[in-house]
Amino acid sequence: MLIYPAIDLKDGVCVRLMHGDFAQVTHYDQQPAARLTTFAAEGAEWIHIVDLDGAEAGEARQHALIGELTQAIDVKVQSGGGVRSADDVKKLLDAGVSRVVVGSLAVTQPEAVANWLETFGVERITLALDVKIEDGVPVPALKGWTQSSGMTLWEALDRYPKGTAKHLLVTDVGRDGALTGPNLDLLAEIRSRRPDLVLQASGGVSSLDDIAAVKALGCHGAIVGRALYENCFTLPEAIATAKRS
Repeated sequence: MLIYPAIDLKDGVCVRLMHGDFAQVTHYDQQPAARLTTFAAEGAEWIHIVDLDGAEAGEARQHALIGELTQAIDVKVQSGGGVRSADDVKKLLDAGVSRVVVGSLAVTQPEAVANWLETFGVERITLALDVKIEDGVPVPALKGWTQSSGMTLWEALDRYPKGTAKHLLVTDVGRDGALTGPNLDLLAEIRSRRPDLVLQASGGVSSLDDIAAVKALGCHGAIVGRALYENCFTLPEAIATAKRS
C-alpha cells in the first residue's frame, strides 16, 4: 500500500482543515517547497497536493504554484482542487503532475469526466469523492465540502461502470483532520461493492494501527496529513507499516 503525505495549500502556505471546515484552519508551513522536499527525502513515492482555494472557489487558484512544486522535486504528485475543465486537467499534467484529482465534477458532471478519463487515460485521473455520513448513508459533498450532492456515494459510483475509471479517493469529511481514525466500515463497503477500483483512503488516520487496518481492508493507498504534521508518527514509519506483509 502506498502512503500519500498530503500538502493542502491555502493562500500559498500549508494548512489543514478540521472536518473540511474552511473556518477551522491550522497553519503549518510558510514554505510548501520545504515540506515537499522533506517528504521526498523521507521516502515518499507519491505526494497528494490540494489547492484548497480552488476547491472553495470552484476554479483553479494555485495550479501555477503546484506546477512549480511538482517540477522542483523528483517525486510523483497527485493534485487537484478547482479542476473544472479538460484544460485544467491538461495544464496540471503539462506542469508535471502525474495524476489529476477531480472532485465535485465527478459527481455533478459525470459525462464530462468520463470523457476526460477516455481522453487522458484512467491512470492520469483520480476520482475524489468527499462524503458526509447522513443517517448512516455516505453522501458526496460538493464545493469544498460546503454543499450536499443529494445522492448517495453508490449512486455516484454507478455512473462509472467497471473499466471506465481506475483510481478512487474517498474522504470521510467528518473525520478529516480530526485524528479520530478512518471510517473502516465505509472503506470495507467500498471495497466490497467496487473491487475494480484502486481505492485511496482519506480522513482520520491518526496512528500506525490505522494504517495497518486500512491496508488489511485491501486499500491501495492512504492519504496522511495532520498525523504527520502533529508528529503522531514519522513518514518512514508509515511507509514501513504500509509495506509490511
